[in-house]
Amino acid sequence: MSKAIVLMLLSGLVIFGLAACTPGDDYVFRIGIAQISEHPALDAARDGFIEALEYYGVRAEFDQQNAQGDRATLPGIADRFVQNEVDLIMAIATPTVQAMFAATDTIPIVGSAITDYVEGAGVVESNERPGTNVTGASDMNPIPQQIEMIRTFVPGIQTLGIAYSSSEANSVVQADVAAEYAESIGLTVVRSTVTAVGEVQQNMLALATRVDAIWIPTDNTHADAMPVVGQVSIETGVPNFPGERQMVMGGGVATLSIDYFALGWESGRMARDILLYGANPAEMPIRFGMDIGLEYIVNGHMADAIGVEIPAQFANYVNWGE
Repeated sequence: MSKAIVLMLLSGLVIFGLAACTPGDDYVFRIGIAQISEHPALDAARDGFIEALEYYGVRAEFDQQNAQGDRATLPGIADRFVQNEVDLIMAIATPTVQAMFAATDTIPIVGSAITDYVEGAGVVESNERPGTNVTGASDMNPIPQQIEMIRTFVPGIQTLGIAYSSSEANSVVQADVAAEYAESIGLTVVRSTVTAVGEVQQNMLALATRVDAIWIPTDNTHADAMPVVGQVSIETGVPNFPGERQMVMGGGVATLSIDYFALGWESGRMARDILLYGANPAEMPIRFGMDIGLEYIVNGHMADAIGVEIPAQFANYVNWGE
C-alpha cells in the first residue's frame, strides 16, 4: 500500500463530536518517541506516526530515543520523558510500552507495533476499554491466513517449525496462536526458541532438520537476524515464512503482512485525538493493523535460491528488491 493511498484512506476516518481543546495555536507539544531497536518495520511505524501528526497539523517537537536492542536502557528513556514532562509518549514494541507504563500513569502513552496490549504486554485492561493511560495500534498478524499461505507454497507439508524469542511476550503470544491453528488442521508443530540474536543460526539449523517449513512471528530478535535466517534456508532448502514484509525481504520467502507505516499512522491519529481534542486513552479502544489493510509479498530472490515454486495466485506479489 503506497503512502498516498494510506493518506487518502486514513485522513477520511475522522472522529466526530470531539470539541477541540488545543492549548493555543502557537503551542508546541513535546512528544517522546521510544523505540526498542532499529529495523525497517519499527522505523516505518515511527515514520507513519510522525507524518500523521504533521499531516493533521499537530505542532510538535519530538524527542526520539532508541534503545538499540538493549532493554536495560528503556527505564532510563522513560525517566527522561517523565522528567522533561512530555505531553505524550509514543512507544514502539512491547518491551518499550511496558517500560513507559512502569514509569508513569499520568502521561498519555500511544503504542505501535505491539501485538497484545492485554496479556502479552499487561498494560491495558481490555482492547475495548484500556482503562489506563495506554492505548494504541496492534500489529497482531493474520496468523491462520499466513499458515494457509505456507500450505500453498509447500504442498504436502506435514511438519511446521515455529521459531521465536521466548523472551519477547509478543512473540510467545503469536507462537501459541500459530501452534494451536497449525495443530487444528493436522500439522505437527516443532517449536524452537532463542533469547538472543547470537543463538539464531544454531537453532535455525537444528530446526531445519526436523521440519518442512518454518514460520516466524513479528519477533524483534529474528528480525535483526534475517540475513542469517535466510542463509540457513538457502543451505538447507527449508523455506522460512516470517510475519511481516520487511523480514521477508531480509531473508524470508513470503508472507501476508500488515503495513507498518499505516499502523504508525493510526497511532498518530490517536495521538492527535488525545492532544487536540482531549480524548482519554482509557476510553480509546485498541486498533488493529489487520483492519487497516493486508498485502502479500514474495521475495523472488529467496524463492529462486531455495527452489520454491511460486504458486500462480502469488505471481503478482513477487518483489525482487533493489
